[in-house]
Amino acid sequence: MEEKVYDLAIVGGGINGCGIARDAAGRGLSVLLCEQGDLAGGTSSASTKLIHGGLRYLEYYEFRLVRESLREREVLLKAAPHIIWPLRFILPHHRGLRPAWLIRLGLFIYDHLGGRKLLPPTSSLDLGRDEAGAVLKKEYSRGFEYSDCWVMDSRLVILNAMDAARLGAEIKVRSRCLSAERSDRLWTLCLEDQESGEESSHRARILINATGPWLGEFMDHVSHEQTRESIRMVKGSHIIIRRLFEHGRAYLFQNEDGRIIFAIPYEDAFTLIGTTDVDFSGDPGKVKISPEEISYLCAAASEYFRREVSSGDVVHSYSGIRPLFDDGVSDAKAATRDYILRLDSAHGSKPPLLSIYGGKITTYRKLAESVLEKLADFLPATRPWSAGVCLPGGGFSPSDFEGEVLRLKQAFPFLGDKFAYRLVRTYGRQAFILLKDIKKREDLGSCFGSDLYACEVRYLMAHEWARSAEDILWRRTNLGLFLSTEEQHKLQSWIEQQPAKEWCGLMAGPDTAASDASSTIPS
Repeated sequence: MEEKVYDLAIVGGGINGCGIARDAAGRGLSVLLCEQGDLAGGTSSASTKLIHGGLRYLEYYEFRLVRESLREREVLLKAAPHIIWPLRFILPHHRGLRPAWLIRLGLFIYDHLGGRKLLPPTSSLDLGRDEAGAVLKKEYSRGFEYSDCWVMDSRLVILNAMDAARLGAEIKVRSRCLSAERSDRLWTLCLEDQESGEESSHRARILINATGPWLGEFMDHVSHEQTRESIRMVKGSHIIIRRLFEHGRAYLFQNEDGRIIFAIPYEDAFTLIGTTDVDFSGDPGKVKISPEEISYLCAAASEYFRREVSSGDVVHSYSGIRPLFDDGVSDAKAATRDYILRLDSAHGSKPPLLSIYGGKITTYRKLAESVLEKLADFLPATRPWSAGVCLPGGGFSPSDFEGEVLRLKQAFPFLGDKFAYRLVRTYGRQAFILLKDIKKREDLGSCFGSDLYACEVRYLMAHEWARSAEDILWRRTNLGLFLSTEEQHKLQSWIEQQPAKEWCGLMAGPDTAASDASSTIPS
C-alpha cells in the first residue's frame, strides 16, 4: 500500500494548531496533527480564561486586533455556549491613574468597534450603591461596567481537536516530532510515541509550526532551518484564592505600573487573580510562578479590596508562556499580542513551511482562516466555513443554557442540580452521549470525588485523548481544585488499570459522538 501523503502536517496541539486542523479538515484537506504532550498542555490552558477584545490594547493603537477580537467574541459565544458565557466586568475609577474621560472614551470605542449584538453595553456605576462596591475600599466610589466573555480555555482546544477528528484529521497526542526533512516535493516527519518509544514516519506537502513557546527549539529539528525572526517569551502567572465576593461579576483593576489585573469568579468557590507580564528564558515546560509574582498580584488586589490578599490565601497557581512576536519593544506589557505568520517558500518548488508567532485564544479561528489563505497557492481551492458552525456540544442559543440543564435533568433525574449543571457547562449536548448507557445513579460507576464518576472518565479517555488524572482534573475539567491528593491518586491508579482498548477511540478515526458539531448555530 502506498504511504499516505497529508496535505498539512501541524506540529503543536494548542489552540492554534487544533483550530487550523479543524478548519483544514472541514475544507476536505488531509491533516496530521502531532503534540508532544497533552492537548492544551502549554499556553492554551494557562490563560486568564477570557474571550475578550483586549480593552487595554486600545492604548497601543492595536485597533485591527481589538476589532477582530470583538467580532470573534460573539462568533465563539454562539459556537460554544456551554464553555463560553457572558461576563460583566467592574472597572473602578482610580483617581491617580487614567482619567475618567479617557476610560469613557475607550469603553465607547470598545462598545462600537466590533459590532456588538449579543452582549449588553457599558454603563456607569455608583459603587457606593452597587453590591460590587461593598467589597472595595471606600475611596473607589465611581466605576464603569462593560461586557466580555469567560471561556474554559483548554476545553476550547479539545473541542476543536474533536471536531477536526470528526472531519477526518488524524490527531496524535504524546507524539514528539524528532525531525522534519524537506525534499523536492514533500516533508518527511519522524514522530516518537512518548509512551512506547516507537518511531514512525509521515509525509506531508506543507508543514505548519504551531509549537508556540517551542517555536525556535523546534526549528532546530527542521532540516537545519534557521528562523529569521524570534519569539519573545513573556510569562503570565495567576493565583487562585478562596472566594472574595458573592456576586457573579468580575473586576478589572488598574495598576500604577500601567498594567491591569483581573479578579474573576472561578468555579463558584474561588477567585482567580491575574495576570503578570514577565520576560522569560529557559524551558517553557518548566515555567512556574515566582514569589515576586505572587506578591505583585496580592498587592495589586489589596490596593482595591477591603480584605487584604496575602500569599497565605493562595490555594493554587499556574503560569504560561505567551509566545509573542519579538517586535523590539522594551516593555513586556507593550509587546504586540497580534499574530504574525511567516511563510518560508524561498526554496522554489520545495514544500512550504509556515510558522506562527504570537496570537491570542480569542482570535484562533481567524488565525486559522488566515493560515489557509496564506497557503492558498499550495492547496486546492477552498472557502472559509467555520463561522456559524458550532463546536461539539453546542447547537443551542447562549440564552438557553438553563434550558439545556433542565433537559438533561429530565432525561437523567438522578443527577441532581449541581451535577447536571457541571455536565452541561463542561460538555453541552455531548453530556447525553456521555450518559447514553446510564439508567440509574449506580450505573455511573466508581466515584473519585466531587461527582467525578468512572463513566465520565471513560468518556474522556475514549473521546478526548485523556491519558492521566492530570489531563482530566486540570485540562478536561477543573476538578483538581476539589479532589484531595488521595482521591487524585485513586483516579490515576484506576486509569492505569484500564485495558488499552479504552484509550481514545477517536485516535483511530472520526467518531459519531461529535455529530451535532456539524449543525449550524441557531440564530
